[in-house]
Amino acid sequence: MDKFRMIFQFLQSNQESFMSGICGIMALASAQMYSAFDFNCPCLPRYNLAYGLGILLVPPLILFLLGFVLNNNVSMLAEEWRRPQGQRGKDPAVLRYMFCSMAQRAMIAPVVWVSVTLLDGKCIICAFCTAVPVETLGNASHPSLSQGEMERILARIPCKEIYDGQELITNEVATRYLRCISQALGWCFVLLMTMLAFLVRSLRPCFTQAAFLKSRYWSHYIDIERKLFDETCTEHARSFAKVCIQQFFEAMSTDLAAAHCHQPREASTDAGETTRKLLGITDQGTMNVALKSWHRCKPPLHLHAPTLPSHNSWAGEGQPPVHPLVPRKEVAAYYSRV
Repeated sequence: MDKFRMIFQFLQSNQESFMSGICGIMALASAQMYSAFDFNCPCLPRYNLAYGLGILLVPPLILFLLGFVLNNNVSMLAEEWRRPQGQRGKDPAVLRYMFCSMAQRAMIAPVVWVSVTLLDGKCIICAFCTAVPVETLGNASHPSLSQGEMERILARIPCKEIYDGQELITNEVATRYLRCISQALGWCFVLLMTMLAFLVRSLRPCFTQAAFLKSRYWSHYIDIERKLFDETCTEHARSFAKVCIQQFFEAMSTDLAAAHCHQPREASTDAGETTRKLLGITDQGTMNVALKSWHRCKPPLHLHAPTLPSHNSWAGEGQPPVHPLVPRKEVAAYYSRV
């Protein structure tokens, strides 16, 4: 169990490198998926275009969405975007930076799929076989055919075993023509994506250096704050459970001692340390109010010296003390409902 916890903590501390590795693995997986994919063009005029473009565009869309799903920062971005304003403003530039960073990683696998598909040429041959210029590449002296018969014959170009239009245009000529166009589009797409990545990664910080540094800093801050908040809640829940269990067994020990006239067991020496980790929040109602307050009104980004709770920190007679970060009005409203 400790080994898995160490691995999880390592992945959390190196999340950016881990996500880059995941995107690289997805890119390799997309290339392997295409090589293992059994491409079967329907060779019908009405379905060739839909099938070819579907294989070209639908899997990249799925891989793009999968890249967002595997990114843990998506929930953090959604929470930051939808949270109430409270005492802390929301900077749209930071949200755009976070979204662009995730989109750049999620685009790797779709770009690899589209590049491999275009360089292979099967999708373009299937989708646009009916658009081959027969007047230029085919037999100009062939008897004229109707438009429907022409499309039916040309739609069979990807299927060599059933193609019956050799007198009109040879299968090899049409296939080479369409594959040449597909590979040209593929290399242009690779060049375009490479230039775009270069501009985004290299030139953008040069023109907006101050804004870029500010957005990157606060995006890192939001990520670290969320991790520390989760760790603090986990530690508080562990201490809460420990104290609750200790009090239960101490009460049971006292009852048993009273019933059997035994000496009650002494309290644990680390009970004070565990209680100190509760940070003054010692009941379910106050904890619920604290969590709701964190969501609705996060503390402002202005550090100051912590103030000690005064005698007015009590919510009322018979009620638990109020934590300094929890609004007293919310505690009072909660207990009025209870």
